[in-house]
Amino acid sequence: MQARREIRTRPEQREGDDVSTAFAAETPLGSARWSPEAEIGMRVEDIWDSLDQPQLSRSDKLNSCFDAIPVSSFPQTFGSQLVDIPSDATLAEAVDILSRNRINGAPVRNMEAPEDASWIDRYIGIVEFAGIAVWLLHQSEASAAALGADELAAKLGTVTLDGGPGSAKEHKAAPLSEAEGAVAEAFGSLPSSELFRKTKVKDISGSFRWAPFLALQSSDTFLTMLLLLSKYRMKSLPVVDIGEGTISNIITQAAVVHMLSECVGLSWFEDWGTKKLSELGLPIMKTSRLVKVREDESALKAFRHMRKRGVGGVPVVDGADKPVGSIMIKDVKHLLTASESDRDYRTLTAKEFIANARQSSGEKQMSIITCTRGDTVKDIILRLDAEKRQRVYVVDEEGNLDGLITLRDIIAKLVYEPPGYFGDFFNGVIPMPQNSRV
Repeated sequence: MQARREIRTRPEQREGDDVSTAFAAETPLGSARWSPEAEIGMRVEDIWDSLDQPQLSRSDKLNSCFDAIPVSSFPQTFGSQLVDIPSDATLAEAVDILSRNRINGAPVRNMEAPEDASWIDRYIGIVEFAGIAVWLLHQSEASAAALGADELAAKLGTVTLDGGPGSAKEHKAAPLSEAEGAVAEAFGSLPSSELFRKTKVKDISGSFRWAPFLALQSSDTFLTMLLLLSKYRMKSLPVVDIGEGTISNIITQAAVVHMLSECVGLSWFEDWGTKKLSELGLPIMKTSRLVKVREDESALKAFRHMRKRGVGGVPVVDGADKPVGSIMIKDVKHLLTASESDRDYRTLTAKEFIANARQSSGEKQMSIITCTRGDTVKDIILRLDAEKRQRVYVVDEEGNLDGLITLRDIIAKLVYEPPGYFGDFFNGVIPMPQNSRV
């Protein structure tokens, strides 16, 4: 079936109307503010209205809508110039670039590639705070495991484990085991170590998920993009210009959720977005699978949990097991950029880490946002977009943790993968490099 292709952009001015009045009648929620994301929403609306076959389900119609729009229509997510990281930059330099630009990841430019190289040779991957954190944690654990008993005792210094004078019990942090203490000591020394300051980004390319990365072309559709960001667990997707060998855009899960927030008020969005979480089968992750840390436990323990369990964040709970904060894998930047005096990871609690990070960054990050199963998808989208978060925790009537919803979970409920859509490209699995630790 052929969808109607006359697409509304900026609405035509009616006789007797000023521009703002004319546009307010067409934009979501009657807003007088135009945005490129809202324009995409209206483009979906036009196609949605043309699909009047009663046999089509809501999911079928949404799939048809998003399969008719090319990713070249997605709004630019970065400024006038793409931030990338030279392959010969050190990990310390990469952390500095990501921190200064307030981004979680960036493409790695191959400094050995010729000027006329194709995109597949011009880049070697995407480096993220998460990848650097996981690599450093692995190095810390390997270093700790290599320490002998005498050297371990010397490394731990006055932090003994028998409850005597100078023991870890004198601190607010819960006591560490010998292994945990050694990892904390090793991790604390890494930001000022030769390893951190001399290891090149290209040296950890084995942890990159793709070589160089899974990219979209401008002719690919929104449906392809949404499936890759949800079912196939991509956090970001570069859009490449094949002819120029350059990246023209980078589409992230957060950018998609922001687009959805701009579509509130449109009939296709309201038909889907007003459903309660429970009606759409959310949350996907149940309470039994949630990894959490107590606020008096070591902050480093939160990051080690994330590495071992392959999750992007953990909730922080108080003594009553109520959620009071959230630590994400990207928050490792606060550990890596902390002053020497703030690097005693043997005693730094999760609560103290959150307080220190807020104070140093001036951000509200790491406070926890919650919802209930009775909230709607629209409620969650607006909350996540306003707070610039990647996850929301579901709580029950008593305020106890009852599940988790991520940006990926929301996108996954918007579309589905038609049979044979990707052919045998994925072959039913989510590929990971053999030596990946991310």
